[in-house]
Amino acid sequence: MKSHALLVGLGIFLSRIAGLVRERVFAHFFGNSDAGDAFKAALKIPNFLQNLFGEGVLSASFIPVYAQLLAKKHDEEAAKVASVIGSLLFLLTSFLVLGGVFATPFLIDLIAPGFSGEKRTLTIQIVQILFPGTGFLVMSAWCLGILNSHRRFFLSYVAPVIWNLSIIAALVLWGGKQGQFDLAVTVAWGLVAGSFLQFFIQLPSALRLGKKISPSLNFQMSAVRTVVGNFVPVVFSRGVVQISAYIDNVLASLLPTGAVSALAYAQTLYLLPVSLFGMSVSAAELPAMSQATGSEEDIRHYLQGRLNRGLQQIAFFIIPSVVGFILLGDLIVGAVFQTGQFQAENTRYVWLVLVGYTVGLLATTLGRLYSSTFYSLKDTRTPLQFAIVRVIFATVLGVLCAFYLPETLGFEKQWGSVGLTVAAGTAGWIEFYLLRQALNKKIGKTGLPLLFQAKVWFMALVGAGAGALVVRLAVDPGLHVIVRAAVALMVYGVLYFAMGYALKVEQAHSLLQKILRRIR
Repeated sequence: MKSHALLVGLGIFLSRIAGLVRERVFAHFFGNSDAGDAFKAALKIPNFLQNLFGEGVLSASFIPVYAQLLAKKHDEEAAKVASVIGSLLFLLTSFLVLGGVFATPFLIDLIAPGFSGEKRTLTIQIVQILFPGTGFLVMSAWCLGILNSHRRFFLSYVAPVIWNLSIIAALVLWGGKQGQFDLAVTVAWGLVAGSFLQFFIQLPSALRLGKKISPSLNFQMSAVRTVVGNFVPVVFSRGVVQISAYIDNVLASLLPTGAVSALAYAQTLYLLPVSLFGMSVSAAELPAMSQATGSEEDIRHYLQGRLNRGLQQIAFFIIPSVVGFILLGDLIVGAVFQTGQFQAENTRYVWLVLVGYTVGLLATTLGRLYSSTFYSLKDTRTPLQFAIVRVIFATVLGVLCAFYLPETLGFEKQWGSVGLTVAAGTAGWIEFYLLRQALNKKIGKTGLPLLFQAKVWFMALVGAGAGALVVRLAVDPGLHVIVRAAVALMVYGVLYFAMGYALKVEQAHSLLQKILRRIR
């Protein structure tokens, strides 16, 4: 598990670093402006379709069936399944992309009802440009499903680097030559080019590994019917999650200018540990869990062991991320985004929005692994039910925390965006609790040991607290925020791993032992 999770994590790390660079360059040219709001809002519709029919859905429906066929050495049948699913996705996304381009003017009021005038017109134009890129990203996810099932994790997760580089190139080459509205359109075309390249670099490897893949719509195979049968509830499950994000975007569009952009900037940082540690472990575990064989008791015991080890591996990195975002978030946000149009006041605003997201960070990442375990059991309906519960709570709490609570407490309206992220985090904990309770009934008790949690929270609080004190008491406040952030995070990291080694936390002990052996 560790080697596969490492490859996924490394690929995601490189793509996320490229994403951070992209967001920093974007923030430099757009800040929290009308054009920035329009671009971020425009991304929601194509992203909705990408997430609905892309990686998450294929991971839950396609990979468990395809990986099990490979494990049983039914390579020819596996190739036929991949052919049918790939053909179905191509037809489905082609239809949706074509329809989406023409329907965009009617969709805008659904994602950004608070936009008007030139801001609304720009959003429509960007969405129409982005729709074709969505089709390439969905087909890229099909390639990822094949590569992951063959345990070729690195290429599929590092491919988004080229997507980010294409956007960065558009920003750098035209950023100094165009106004913000024109630049937003240019960047949209750069995104489409990057989407095509992300698909294109994965396709040859996927075709080579899949063998004998060709267009087909043969739905008579039982394995294909299983994938399609699982596909529908997972689409609804992902759709429910996307509806939650859509509702947040709608509510943010009703807040003052900058709210939509602030949510997007904060989400970039929030998703970094989710992707690096939650997604990497979950993605590596799903094919392995799906290939479990033996009696029902053997399978339950196997899944229980892998899940518990995966939970600890995730929590070892997510808990310090939570504490770091809360105690050092202003330095982190400033180091990543503070440049050009993005000033110190924007940093403080985005930091507090990020703290709201952080409320549910641990629950969200652990919940991913619980959902993957359900998917490995070919149970896609249970996660759907709990996702619906999450959206209901997130919506109700979001309205209360975004509009009524700030007004009651006497805060300005812009701080409603912080209420939105707190509501989303709280709903994430409700979903996680329901997932854990339901899975425990299926495979036995799972979760994080209390002693392990106590050690990791202690290590994180002491390390982050020390980093914050060093920066505030011993570092010149006139130094650039990047330097101050680097000092704080270095102190934090060294103390966290040193205490983990001293307290014999397995993850810290194992990692440091490997480093020491290589040094010697």
